[in-house]
Amino acid sequence: MPRRARVVKRENPPDARHGSRMLSRFINKVMVDGKKSLAERIVYDALARAEAQLRRPAVDIFDQALRNVTPVLEVKPRRVGGATYQVPVEIKGDRRTSLAMRWLVAAARARAGRTMADKLAGELLDAFNGQGATVKRRDDTHRMADANKAFAHYRW
Repeated sequence: MPRRARVVKRENPPDARHGSRMLSRFINKVMVDGKKSLAERIVYDALARAEAQLRRPAVDIFDQALRNVTPVLEVKPRRVGGATYQVPVEIKGDRRTSLAMRWLVAAARARAGRTMADKLAGELLDAFNGQGATVKRRDDTHRMADANKAFAHYRW
């Protein structure tokens, strides 16, 4: 990162099928080894399965699932006088969505299932309903931040 100049954030183009920038970012998170067309196929299949199950628009399902797993607080280690404290810090906008997407993809990969589209659809449905591994991870993060509220004055 440069010391003086601001880093210009590039805007990624919206995805082809739904016209959503968030979905485009999510496809990039699912992508492995630069195989974008495969990642698109996986995400679109997962959304189609979720859409068929809930009978709601795919983009709405994705947005609601993302909203349900997006964290607000996290803890960061801070050394003060030889001791390391876990200091609760509010997460800034772009990092919130990035963490939520990363957690969704990681939980889907860890799930038992036949195909990645199956696993991702299951995780999206669980996140939409406010349950599953990703929601548990968000709750654990918030619980840890809440437990360390006493060290909030060490924030920088």
